[in-house]
Amino acid sequence: MISKLDHIGIAVESIDDAMEFYEALGLNVEEIEEVPQEGVRVAMIRCGESCIELLEPTSEESPIARFLARKGPGLHHLCLASTDVRSDDTALRNAGFRLLRQEPTRGAGGCWVQFVHPKSAGGVLVELSEKD
Repeated sequence: MISKLDHIGIAVESIDDAMEFYEALGLNVEEIEEVPQEGVRVAMIRCGESCIELLEPTSEESPIARFLARKGPGLHHLCLASTDVRSDDTALRNAGFRLLRQEPTRGAGGCWVQFVHPKSAGGVLVELSEKD
């Protein structure tokens, strides 16, 4: 079950360069983490109940590097907090929606995550995330 907007993911060439803008607004990076299986460094910036997630590729083969090559820096995805990502995964599959992974996997912060293909979500990549 979806409970709230968890974060907005933004693809950036450099976390260090991008965070200057958010710091100028009085927001602070709470943590930076590398997610090797995704080929990405992630910086979380708290903004009220939600976060802004800056995504920097760590290799040219990462999905974020490919996104940047095609579209340049900018909005990458919306993440919805789930209380049961496996149940949401099953419900979406049963309703005919296209998901990107065979099953939920571990993501940043150790959360269970699944992604809904943009073609099934009005052109927006949607991440579902369940905190462990």
